[in-house]
Amino acid sequence: MASYDEKVEAPSDRRRGSVFEDQEKRKQSVAHLTENLSGEIKNPLVDIPREDLLREVDAFADAHDLHDILPELRKGALAAQSPAAFETIEELNEEDKTQLREEIEHRWRQPRILYFAIVLSSIAAAIQGWDQTGSNGANLSFPQAFGIDEGPDEGPCVEAGTCERNQWLVGLINSMPYFAIFFFAAWISDPLNHWLGRRWVIFIAAVFSLCAPIGMACTQTWEQLIVTRILLGIGMGLKEVTVPVYTAEIAPTMIRGGLVMSWQVWTAFGILLGTSANLAVKDVGDIAWRLQLGSAFIPAVPLCIGIFFVPESPRWLMSKGRHTKAYKSLLRFRGTKLLAARELFFVHAQMQAEEALVEQAGLAVNATFFTRLVEIFTIPRIRRATQASGIVMIAQQMCGINIIAFYSSTVFAEAGASVTNALLASWGFGIINFIFAWPAVWTIDTYGRRTLLLFTFPNMCWTLLAAGLCYYIPYESTAHLAMIALFVYLFDAFYSPGEGPVPFTYSAEVFPISHREVGMSWAVCTNNFWATVVSLTFPRQLRAFGITGAFGFYAALNALAFVMIFLWLPETKQRSLEELDHVFAVTTRKHMHYQVYTVAPYWFKTQILRRKGLTPPQLYHFSDDAADVNKIVGTGKLGTKYAA
Repeated sequence: MASYDEKVEAPSDRRRGSVFEDQEKRKQSVAHLTENLSGEIKNPLVDIPREDLLREVDAFADAHDLHDILPELRKGALAAQSPAAFETIEELNEEDKTQLREEIEHRWRQPRILYFAIVLSSIAAAIQGWDQTGSNGANLSFPQAFGIDEGPDEGPCVEAGTCERNQWLVGLINSMPYFAIFFFAAWISDPLNHWLGRRWVIFIAAVFSLCAPIGMACTQTWEQLIVTRILLGIGMGLKEVTVPVYTAEIAPTMIRGGLVMSWQVWTAFGILLGTSANLAVKDVGDIAWRLQLGSAFIPAVPLCIGIFFVPESPRWLMSKGRHTKAYKSLLRFRGTKLLAARELFFVHAQMQAEEALVEQAGLAVNATFFTRLVEIFTIPRIRRATQASGIVMIAQQMCGINIIAFYSSTVFAEAGASVTNALLASWGFGIINFIFAWPAVWTIDTYGRRTLLLFTFPNMCWTLLAAGLCYYIPYESTAHLAMIALFVYLFDAFYSPGEGPVPFTYSAEVFPISHREVGMSWAVCTNNFWATVVSLTFPRQLRAFGITGAFGFYAALNALAFVMIFLWLPETKQRSLEELDHVFAVTTRKHMHYQVYTVAPYWFKTQILRRKGLTPPQLYHFSDDAADVNKIVGTGKLGTKYAA
């Protein structure tokens, strides 16, 4: 196994083939990545003279024993330098140009192995959703089985005076997987990913996800249930960190959002499967809650087997100096030698820039885990990514979705539903969650991550508040349960295409490769810390605030999250993982100033005053080639400028 120092090659090897051999250009590039005052999104290869670029390619091939693909590397580097002007590159033959055209015109036409890897990622996400909802149905019966009923109107706890204690205890049991994630599993994901790679970590997570549900089904005390739910959390945490990162690293730039957000689509599908399983076994007797908790092992079986049939992440392989294997991995994921070679060299170029950024900041290149953890808060470009990913992750818990996902059966039971009707209503929640996640597959890379969030949060605010107010409808009225379910479903419908898919998609793509694992660990830790708070406090909050007060509390948090996203969240759509270095080099102060004094007035003039013909504001200034490609992707068609 390679040592940590081998993550970046030895200095002599690392400097050979560097696109930053010119020290002045190196300093300028680093300064641009540290504080991007112009908002320019710049290709790291664009300013290199043609002859110098080809010499760099030759040096790169020498350094990493890639001579057998040198012709493809040369053509790929030229195409990467001028992505929208490939028709004018003399070295490209007609077959090469056809491949580049089809990449733009038919962006969803990808090799089967890529989609197979996405299917496995989707299974991992489905496990996650099923794990979350097994306890949803079991909450109606396992407390009584373990003698920790919550009261307060009836039950032994009323006489014993233990109702409040039991409410906290039920919350603690439900929160254990999320506690395990933020306290332990999210952080061990970084060293495990570093040493073992993405595939092995996903396999380990699948093993935990296979064994823990079976263990939960066999527990005899609530203490044993806590232990098995901690083990469940370890598997959940490893998957949450690794699967979105793996998907982001293998996905083509133009459809990365649509592929990475499959995590949320299939998490929603897993929630649907979980609520379906809860409903299916509700009448089997005293073991119903055991089957509800244990059924989540089923999708872990194909994940344990299938993960070894897909290639390792090419970016992880490059970080280990295994460039030949990285090329073979890219070749399988991209389908052609030209596209694989182009991405191999482009990623290499940006990794050099990221390395220079770390060195310029006076920090160690071959850093330990704890050093890199400090760096995500100290290096300006990475700190802004840390801030943005933290916001979307916190917002996912602030919006209140998990008081429904974790406790929907309890919420509907509070509305007067029977056990069967509460489980049916929860099943409807699962169906809505899954169906309305699908639009984001197409909208997340067209409208963008930020736009989806700014649309959904205000709507989640009013629908959640309305659901809470509907509890004031007379209990005996048929409209009581019907209106509560209606607004909960509307809340779910607004959540699923926005705040549902964005957080894990966004967090998986915003960090540079040097800090991607620890950055994603931070994001997942943040998300699950607040998930722990939500699941721990809601049973007690429900008794203390009442259902209307609890819903009103989370409705207010939706409004707060909207403001945070508007001020501090940059857009990342249709930018390569490497180009995002320039997006997050724009200072937070400049971004806030732009949103308050440019975007807000433009929105007021166009949406409220209904003025026409105003030029849309734009913070980021793409290079000509990047802007042209961006427009082509948006239309899905090649312009006459690029016709054969």
